[in-house]
Amino acid sequence: MTDQYTSDNDADDGYTADAAILGRDGVSDIDLICEAAAEYAGSSGDEHSVVDNAEAIFTWNYEKGERPRLERLYEKAKTSQWNAEIDLDWSIEVDPMTAFSIFSELGPERSSFTDGDSPIKNWGDKEWSEFSYESLSWRLSQFLHGEQGALLCTAKIVETVPWYDAKLYASTQVVDEARHVEVFAKYLDTKVGSSYPINPHLGLLLDDIISDSRWDMTYLGMQIMVEGLALAAFGFMRQMTEEPLLKELLRYVMSDEARHVAFGVLSLQEFYQDLNQAEIRERQEFTFEAAVRMRDRFLQQEVWERMGVPQKPMMERALNLPEEQKIFQQMLFSKIVPNCKKLGLLDAGDGWLRDRFTDIGVIQFEDYVDTADEFEDFSIENTEVPA
Repeated sequence: MTDQYTSDNDADDGYTADAAILGRDGVSDIDLICEAAAEYAGSSGDEHSVVDNAEAIFTWNYEKGERPRLERLYEKAKTSQWNAEIDLDWSIEVDPMTAFSIFSELGPERSSFTDGDSPIKNWGDKEWSEFSYESLSWRLSQFLHGEQGALLCTAKIVETVPWYDAKLYASTQVVDEARHVEVFAKYLDTKVGSSYPINPHLGLLLDDIISDSRWDMTYLGMQIMVEGLALAAFGFMRQMTEEPLLKELLRYVMSDEARHVAFGVLSLQEFYQDLNQAEIRERQEFTFEAAVRMRDRFLQQEVWERMGVPQKPMMERALNLPEEQKIFQQMLFSKIVPNCKKLGLLDAGDGWLRDRFTDIGVIQFEDYVDTADEFEDFSIENTEVPA
């Protein structure tokens, strides 16, 4: 496969080369993607430790109201708490084989996975049903691991952000994330009966976010990138499933996640106004790195492996889908791109990040509503939440 990027594509514009950003020369080189995954998987067991290079900051200024929109988020969070044990009906019987259909997602893409010399060209209903089940287990498992990452990152934000009102809001998010870990773990254990370890590309990204010493990078990596993609992914799964418990579970989680992303946008929008060009450039590069790692995550190579299917040809097919068939992959960025635009990251430095988002086929979402302006729409007080 010919990669559209090269390791020196930005040598003359002041930006770091792709190889240095990603740790590999080719953004879409299947062999290098698999090597990175194998290296991470080989280094992790039941526990995984990351050095948290940060200082805990006390602030003695307890004045509220300096940032009214953050205070509004804090008040909203206090009145929007829910209890996973009593607000969800865990008595509902769930058939995990039918709770999620991969057909709804793939649509016309299905033929691109089965034509020609595809390893799954002879799959029938039995194999596709099993693949749907494994995809459900895999996705919910990654949601679970990502929520634990958010739990740790938000606890770090409470320690490191210098603003009193941001510490108050972040403390409510710690409670939210604990609840999300609880609810996804319980659903996987009691309703699905299967789980997956953390995807290596997600793990690599979480390591980067947690190990960075700067509080705003924790915001950018978790609140904007990971939580932004999660909000879109939850919405898609909620649209595709008719299983009532999962549908309601996702509705509650999405109501929290929208506030979390809005928290990141509102905080960083203020902070980025005072950064110089070199500092903004570094944040653009990190955003690009996070976007590629999250794209790699959704190649779901672990599912193909568990199904006994060769990983590389199936991952390569996913990367080489015609642009008009990459609807699911692209829409996962529907919350990220407009938020990055609102933060000024798209067009800073002669539009370097805009070019990158154009290259990976997601720039068309730049004018979608940003989450700082829509979080109220996701409130659990509403009967429906937007996807």
